[in-house]
Formats: sequence, C-alpha cells, structure tokens
Amino acid sequence: MKTIKLIVLTVIFTTVSLQANAQRNYNVARAIFEVAGTSNVHDWVMKSTEGNGTVNLTITDSKIADINSLTITLLAESLKSSKTSMDDVAYETLDTKTYKNIKYVLKSASKINETTWNLIGTYTIAGTSKDYRTQVSITTSNGTFILKGSNQITFADFGMSPPTAALGVVRAGKELTLIFNITLSDYSRNDNVLVIK
Repeated sequence: MKTIKLIVLTVIFTTVSLQANAQRNYNVARAIFEVAGTSNVHDWVMKSTEGNGTVNLTITDSKIADINSLTITLLAESLKSSKTSMDDVAYETLDTKTYKNIKYVLKSASKINETTWNLIGTYTIAGTSKDYRTQVSITTSNGTFILKGSNQITFADFGMSPPTAALGVVRAGKELTLIFNITLSDYSRNDNVLVIK
C-alpha cells in the first residue's frame, strides 16, 4: 500500500513540475515592424503589421526561462510609407520580385534579467543573411508575451545601395533602424494556427 502511495505521489509531483517548467509553442498574434531611415531631404519610416512566425519558449511559473527557437517572416511589400513612389523605390532596392520575404531566425538567447534578453539571430534581407545581436525587452500581459527591440543596420550589410529618387536629387542615408513590437500568444489557446490583427 505504501508503495502505491509513493508511486501516486511521484506521478503527481512530476506532473506539477512539468506543468511549472514546460516548453510551449507561441505564435505571433500581433506585430508592428518599422524601418526608419534618413535622406538628404527628410527622415522616413515604413511600417508593417503583417509579420508572422512561431516561437518555442520554456515557461517556469508563468515566466520565460528560455527562448528555444524563434522564426519571424515578413512580406517585404507589406512595408508601407506615406508615399507610393517611395514604396516603389524601396521595393526595387529590396528586389521584392525575387526576394519576397524578410526573415529572422534565432540562433541563441541569453537572459540578462526578468525583462531583458540578448538574442543572436540571422536577418535575411534581399537574399543576403547577416547575424546581429539584439537586446529585447519582454513583458507579459493577460497570458501573452510582448517583445520589443531594434537593430541598427546599413544597406551595405545586405548588399544593397542606398536608393535614390527624383533623378538622384533625393538620396537615402546609409543607415537604417529596424524596430519591432511583437505580441506572442500561446499556440494551444488559439483556434487558428496564425492570428494577425
């Protein structure tokens, strides 16, 4: 009888432990991506809310203990500015006819504190891939996790030349800032595989 009780207690404690420290799949429920740059005429921003992706997290007591994998894909032509002519120049620079997506794939993650992580991952833009270190702030809200961060890149990093317009009168600066604000929702709690708002 004692043996049976011990087995039952072991199963219960093991189950509780697994629930407290479990790997879970999350998807991108909401996302805002921005590309900000300069030119000799004015600063500019292109935005998209159409990114999608999946993340595998180890959760301990409702907190992120580890980021095991993270893949984000963004349709390049979903990035829009306030001017169609500017968008066309940007798409030509990105060669969106050949390379339709911008992609990010995590390589490693290290925790700095409860709300800050260092991520090393690969951006693939216009067919060229490059690794970057990104410091990300992570907060939680109603069972979701919100990731915010940014990277400084250059056109040259991805084999592109800064675009020009108006017969070369308008010239973009060499540097860009990639900014993201991503909300992750537990995959098992969604009726659909992917939810984009």
